[in-house]
This record gives sequence, C-alpha cells and structure tokens, in this order.
Amino acid sequence: MGPPRRKVLATAEETLTPPDELLQGQTIAKVIKATGKNIYQVEFPSKESVLVELPARFRSTIWMKRGSFVVVDTNALEDRDNKLQGEIVNIVRDEKAWRKAPFWPKEFAKQPVTRAEDSDDDEEESNMGKMPSSDESDA
Repeated sequence: MGPPRRKVLATAEETLTPPDELLQGQTIAKVIKATGKNIYQVEFPSKESVLVELPARFRSTIWMKRGSFVVVDTNALEDRDNKLQGEIVNIVRDEKAWRKAPFWPKEFAKQPVTRAEDSDDDEEESNMGKMPSSDESDA
C-alpha cells in the first residue's frame, strides 16, 4: 500500500515552487542517470559528477528523468562512510519559475535550440519514407 494521498500531494506541492534561498551546502545539480536502488548520478555546475540518494518521501511520488534538475544537500550524508556525496532535498518541477531565482547557476542557462536541418544545408534531402513525386510515371 502506498503513502496516503495527502502526503503525496503535499510533497508534490512543495517541489512546485522554488524556495527564497538555498541553505548552506545545498546546490542545484543536473541528473545524469539513475544507477539503481534510489541512487542517482548528478552533475554540479562545476562539472563534477557525484552519486546522491533519493530520500523515501520522493520515492514512487515524483519521477525524475535524465536532464532534469534537483537540489542536493552535500552536508546531509557527511557522517556516513560510503560513496554517496549528498541527498536530494528538492526536485525542480517548474523549471521556468526556478530559472528566475537568484541562486540558479549560470552554467545551467537555457541553451538556444539549433535545428539540425539548418546546419546541414549542403546535404541532399533524404527520400526515405516519402511518396514518389507525381512527375515519375510508371510506363
């Protein structure tokens, strides 16, 4: 049996809006991959890649995918002697609102979208999956 609905909704509501400021030892990180057993590999703005743990309150409540952002507390697991370097304390769900916060790292600035079609002007257009032109006749 899962957690009560009110607990799930409270957790979801908490992650929707950014806090006014981050506490000491908390930083925003980008999720690189899920390694299993609620352990995630994240990348800090300094390009350092570390393993962090997802606490029980977020498990089976909010899903994260590669490229999403989280707030990691690096002081949370100092007393434990293992490979984990921190704990996820918040998950960025409304990225647009979070990007407006003063503590958002410049390294995670939104990249302009470039279309691959525009950069490959010299290449011929592929006919794969297209209907033949009406100019061609079967005689």
